[in-house]
Amino acid sequence: MQDYYQQNPSARWLALLSICIATFLVPLSMSSVNLALPAIAADLHADAVKVSWMPTINLWGSMILMLPAGRVADMIGRKRVYLIGVMFYALASLMVLAVNSIEWLLVARVLQGLASALVFATAMAIVGSVFSDGDRGTALGLTATSVYLGLTCGPLIGGWLTEFWGWRSVFWAPVPLTLLSLLLVVLYLKGEWKSEQRERLDWLGSGLFALWTSLFFFGLSGLPEPRHGLLALLGLACLPLFIFQQNRARYPLIRIRAMRDNRVFTRSIMASLFMYGANYPILFLLSLYLQYIQGMSPGESGQLILIQALIMAALAPLAGRLSDRYEPRLIATAGCLLFGAGFATLFWLRQDSGLSHVVAGLVLLGIGFGLFSTPNNNAALGSVPKERLSIASALLNLARTLGNMFGMAVVVLLFNQLIGDRTIEPSQYPALLTVTRLALALACGYTLIAAYNSFRRGNIRS
Repeated sequence: MQDYYQQNPSARWLALLSICIATFLVPLSMSSVNLALPAIAADLHADAVKVSWMPTINLWGSMILMLPAGRVADMIGRKRVYLIGVMFYALASLMVLAVNSIEWLLVARVLQGLASALVFATAMAIVGSVFSDGDRGTALGLTATSVYLGLTCGPLIGGWLTEFWGWRSVFWAPVPLTLLSLLLVVLYLKGEWKSEQRERLDWLGSGLFALWTSLFFFGLSGLPEPRHGLLALLGLACLPLFIFQQNRARYPLIRIRAMRDNRVFTRSIMASLFMYGANYPILFLLSLYLQYIQGMSPGESGQLILIQALIMAALAPLAGRLSDRYEPRLIATAGCLLFGAGFATLFWLRQDSGLSHVVAGLVLLGIGFGLFSTPNNNAALGSVPKERLSIASALLNLARTLGNMFGMAVVVLLFNQLIGDRTIEPSQYPALLTVTRLALALACGYTLIAAYNSFRRGNIRS
């Protein structure tokens, strides 16, 4: 199959374009819905609790299906699963045209999450397969850039769509581009890249995985309430049961022993988990700091925070190209350390700090994460057999999701302990600054753990 792409270089890049379109649209829809929440609540007469689930319930749908989707893709073909995911995502998005209650809209969001699991479990694996004989780092960098741009542009585009065409347009407007992605895949993506061996899906393992991740997810989302803490602990208690079952299953979702023996992949997963745990809360923390303490408008603070995402998006392809030539662990580890330096810089923010202080921290964060993500993914995917690329891609995306959840849960816990249910007003600004600095210090610690794992993964070119 690689002969086809060597003889038709344009087909290789058009196939990448189709992947980038989808990996841009899915994160965009995740972040754009935040700007439509007030309009959704007013139109569907929804209470605050149900509306609060809109930004996160699709994460749950994506998480519970991520590993089974990766395993099925390795069994029946990555292209097939990817096509089903993109098509399913378009249909779930169009479902919004018929919903007339917040409950059905939440169902649509769950379906979007399930579909996104099929997309993200296969996207990086397909890119890694198409570019297996060269330029893989560059291609993975462009894929990462599309994800960053989707997350970054989401609030801006969501605000525009809600203002001019109503909140439902946030869901249906991306569908034409989704169909373009489907068309490009059908025309230019050749190959299925599936395992030569006949295997079966581990249904028991899939159920146990869905159980522990669901308990952990819903537990973390309600912290620090005791019953939610109990749910999170129960979810963690189910994790050893899942690992025990995987070690004894004939066709496991994850080959635990093989993963344990693959130091490059295991360390890459750990580095990703801690880097995303550090990165995810920064938008939330700086948004509050800039609007409350610095007195900036939502638009002004959003534009300032955009600096980090734009630098990340610009650097990801360059870092990917460098990781094709040099050891990825060196580039990724340097990225971890620069990322930590960004948090260390922001830790010294005060109520009277200048905006140049914030910009300096954001620049370091953008450079650091831009240097980390693509080399880390390149090293991880380059360390596994070709027939296991989909499950490897799924594990990388699962590490990202779990890192996001964990990082945000810690921040929510800090807010509840130090501020509680009090309104954020000038008298609470010192407490808000304390929470922000504590969270930044913890994030700096996470990046040092990520740097250790990144450096200790070893070389992949020896």
